[in-house]
Amino acid sequence: MVSTSRRTKLDPTGIAAPAANYAHAVLSEGVSRMVHTSGVVPTAPDGTVADDVGAQADEVWSTIRALLHEANMGPQNVVSVTTYVVTGQPLAPVMQARDRFLDGHLCASTLVVVPELAQPAWKMEVAVIATD
Repeated sequence: MVSTSRRTKLDPTGIAAPAANYAHAVLSEGVSRMVHTSGVVPTAPDGTVADDVGAQADEVWSTIRALLHEANMGPQNVVSVTTYVVTGQPLAPVMQARDRFLDGHLCASTLVVVPELAQPAWKMEVAVIATD
């Protein structure tokens, strides 16, 4: 059986480089188009990380917007969100940033509280799946 699906790494300009050996997002094409992001972390394009979890959430959603734009998608294409927040951080600013980004669009959403993330400065990260 020959596969007709295609996968393209999304690497838009203006966002921080991945923190390790992975793609920020992959566009999968075949029967339908899908974007699967890695855990998007709160690193700004200049490499800085804000101390405030609300500012980190805004940076994460800004990066997700750029990744989706690269695939000609937007908030309305998001079908699933998984959010990881470090224990002890306030959840309200994290969820408010998500809600501002989605602007009323409803999708599957999971919130996981974790003891720590890969970098001590990161207080939250988000992974999304989007489709056409």
